[in-house]
Amino acid sequence: MLTLSFASLVRRLPVQAVPARAVTRVAIPRLPRSTPRFYSAATDDAPPPLLSKIKADLKTAMRAKDAPRLAVLRAIMSANLNASKTASPIRTDVQLVGLIRKLQRSANDSVAEAKEAGRDDLVEKEMEQIRVYDQYLADSGVAKVTQEELQALVSSTVDTVSKEAKNANAVMGEVMKRVKAALEGKDVDLSEIPKMVKEAMK
Repeated sequence: MLTLSFASLVRRLPVQAVPARAVTRVAIPRLPRSTPRFYSAATDDAPPPLLSKIKADLKTAMRAKDAPRLAVLRAIMSANLNASKTASPIRTDVQLVGLIRKLQRSANDSVAEAKEAGRDDLVEKEMEQIRVYDQYLADSGVAKVTQEELQALVSSTVDTVSKEAKNANAVMGEVMKRVKAALEGKDVDLSEIPKMVKEAMK
C-alpha cells in the first residue's frame, strides 16, 4: 500500500480561488484654502469701508510704484493685522482713523528725530508719508472734532458736573465719561481730553 505523506496530500488538494474583497473608497471633501484677512477673524462682519479702499489703493500704488503711498498703506495694513490678533480688532472706520492718527504721530516723531540728526533726506521722506496720512484722514468720512469744539464740550461738561458732584475726584471721572460718550463715532484725539479737563477744573 502506497502511503502518502501529509505534505503530499496537501499538494494534491484542489486550490479554490478566493474572491477579493471589494474596497469602498470614501471621498474626503477638500477644505477650501484659507486666505489672509486684515480684519478680525472672530466675526464674519464686513471690513470697514475705509479699509476696503486702502486695500484697493495698495494694489494701485504697487502698480504705480508709488513709494511713499506704499509705505503708508503697508504700515496701516500691518497695524490693522496686529490689532486683529488682540481683544480690540478694528471693526469701524472710527477705529481705523484712530489707528491712522497713531501711525501719523509716529511719523511726526520720526521727523523731529531726523531734524535733530540733520537728516534732511529722512525729513522729506517722512513728510511725504505724513501728507498721505492726511489724505486718508480727510477722505475717511468720519466727522472731525476741532480743538475749539472739543474745548467747548469739555468746559460745558465740567460746569455741569461740578454742580452735581461732591468732590473734585468725582468731577474728573464723570466728565471723562460724559465727554467720551458725546464723542463716540467721531474723529478726535482722546489723549488731549484729560489735560483739557484739568485745565477747565482750575
